[in-house]
Amino acid sequence: MIADRIIEQGTLTTHEGQTAVEVRIPWYRALPGSCIAGATLSVDGVEAPADSLRWGMNGRTFSFSELVQETDEWWFPLDSATLTGDLPLREDITEHEVRVELKVYIPYIITDHGVLHIEESDTKTMKAAQR
Repeated sequence: MIADRIIEQGTLTTHEGQTAVEVRIPWYRALPGSCIAGATLSVDGVEAPADSLRWGMNGRTFSFSELVQETDEWWFPLDSATLTGDLPLREDITEHEVRVELKVYIPYIITDHGVLHIEESDTKTMKAAQR
């Protein structure tokens, strides 16, 4: 897996209480949206509420429950997706610790336990930009 490249350095943004970061697929082949099983976004040790998280790719935005049926939109290895959540950043900190945990299914690899399910995480320190 390619876990150390999940978070794109320098992509942390904030706007009106929402925080976003760009993420890359931790796999070498494209996956349909339905294979993105979930993610978490934490900044400075504070996690965005799960129900506020949104996944943006190919010019569209989805909740994770909407992605379950999404087979027409694909996440490609050269494209970034945007993970956004309700998470105001502390203004007294200039560099923030950003952590993303990502869960994906690899539909074409079947194991004794079913379809391969991978969970990867990445943590980076970066400054935030206003959107």
